[in-house]
Amino acid sequence: MIFNYNNTPIYYEVHGQGPVIVLLHGFLESSTMWQPLFATLSGKSKVIAIDLPGFGKSGCVDHTHTMEIMAEVVKSLLNHLAIEKAKIIGHSMGGYVALALIEICNEQVEELILLNSTSREDSEERKTNRNRALKIINKNHVPYVQMAINNLFQENTHEKYFLEIEKLKTEALNFQKEGIIAAIKGMRDRKDRKNVLKNFKGKKTMACGIYDPLLSYEACKIEAFQTNCIFISLDGGHMSMVENIEDVKKICTLS
Repeated sequence: MIFNYNNTPIYYEVHGQGPVIVLLHGFLESSTMWQPLFATLSGKSKVIAIDLPGFGKSGCVDHTHTMEIMAEVVKSLLNHLAIEKAKIIGHSMGGYVALALIEICNEQVEELILLNSTSREDSEERKTNRNRALKIINKNHVPYVQMAINNLFQENTHEKYFLEIEKLKTEALNFQKEGIIAAIKGMRDRKDRKNVLKNFKGKKTMACGIYDPLLSYEACKIEAFQTNCIFISLDGGHMSMVENIEDVKKICTLS
């Protein structure tokens, strides 16, 4: 289905009926990443999976897709669908968007699950890397996309997940270059939302991969403690939807 946000098409899917669960994908992903969860969650819930601006079948809404802009898009969709309360599950960048959503409409979010995500802002080193990525993409986005998706997985698992990695690459190479650039800028410029996470009164969970090549497992463990989150260790890396799907199903169905 298509929802128009400021004359820009935003794609979303709805599965099942019941309490609402909103799924927010990560960078270089789309709503398709959640397909393994639809059958599990839609039996007792209304599941809404959105293509965030610039990804999947959604258009770009700005030159920089800040977390605030993407959260406004999600909020507008919830209002369009007359959703009063929702459980939000965000993977990586989707977690950043979820925290921005809590900041602007805390009353609509009753539970938060962060998968391989953090409330912390980018380090200076990470910001430098994102600026370097922007220069590469402007010249040729294809090698960047291929490299970036490889980097989501531990190097020693590339052979094991070869088919999944190639599928992700094929989809991501069809995304608009402008959308990829806009998201990188937004992630680079996002603010620290540790206090937002700490002050959120609903149930909150952080599930993190022990071998995550992008996020420090130990730092996430400390963050969860400092923000009063339930902390769950996953025996995998950054792509828990691929590496730890059965664990993720259990996490997402815990009441």
